[in-house]
Amino acid sequence: MFKKSYPLQSRSEILLRNIVVAVMVVFFTVFLIAPIIIALAGSFHEWNPLSGTYRFLGIENYKNVFTSQLFGMSMINTVIFSVVVIIFRVGLGLGIACAINSALIKHKSFFRAVYYMPVVTPMVAVAFVWKFMYNPQIGVVNQMLGTSINWLKDPNLALPAVIVMTIWKDFGYAVVMYMAGLYSLPMDVMEAAKVDGASSWQNFRHITLPLLKPMTLFVVITSIISYIQAYVQILIMTEGGPGTATYLASYIIYDEAFVKYNFGYASALSFVLFVITAVLTWLSFRVNGSES
Repeated sequence: MFKKSYPLQSRSEILLRNIVVAVMVVFFTVFLIAPIIIALAGSFHEWNPLSGTYRFLGIENYKNVFTSQLFGMSMINTVIFSVVVIIFRVGLGLGIACAINSALIKHKSFFRAVYYMPVVTPMVAVAFVWKFMYNPQIGVVNQMLGTSINWLKDPNLALPAVIVMTIWKDFGYAVVMYMAGLYSLPMDVMEAAKVDGASSWQNFRHITLPLLKPMTLFVVITSIISYIQAYVQILIMTEGGPGTATYLASYIIYDEAFVKYNFGYASALSFVLFVITAVLTWLSFRVNGSES
């Protein structure tokens, strides 16, 4: 047996490879690792770049995070926002994906593109459009419902209004993911179940759903990470109002850092939110593993 020989790399190829690796290392160090280290150090300080304040406080910022009523309320809002959006994202995504994947629907690529279009549309643009749609005088929502509700100024309706917009924009992501999962299912298993007399519902419940569990886990975990950090739609549509009715955890970080310039407290909030996100992601994996 002869060993397969590979051509020796020239000096120019080795130099180019080393330059590319060095550039990537510098890039990630400067734009990822260094900001994380700076923010972690800043979370233990009273830090205001405008006034030049950088005074060591120890864990005082973290104490303030866990004793803040506003942060506690924002976490409740974040949990409500995330849970409702994820449930509808998964439910609608799976249902529509199954409907498109059925033999009755033609032009599947067209429908997949239609549902995915809002996902790739910038959140800023979508939020502005929906803010106009919720306008109490000329908004299309009130015209369709025959009402004159000020959706984004009502403390009881503002957060649900933002949730509806987020569901509309994002559930197409789950549609595409589930369609990819459905295409990869073993058709021989599905056909064997039909031959054995299984109904469409039994086929879906006992075969399709279990086989799609990894895809569901992926959608749920990416959704958790995304929605815990959601703030753009809040910034554009409500600015946390009315009052603090739509304050989410990430919006407080923005408000503390770029409105109040309290970078130390904002950094502490960021790391607390990072830990919460990591724990929720780990629990999702554990739950999926135990069920498997």
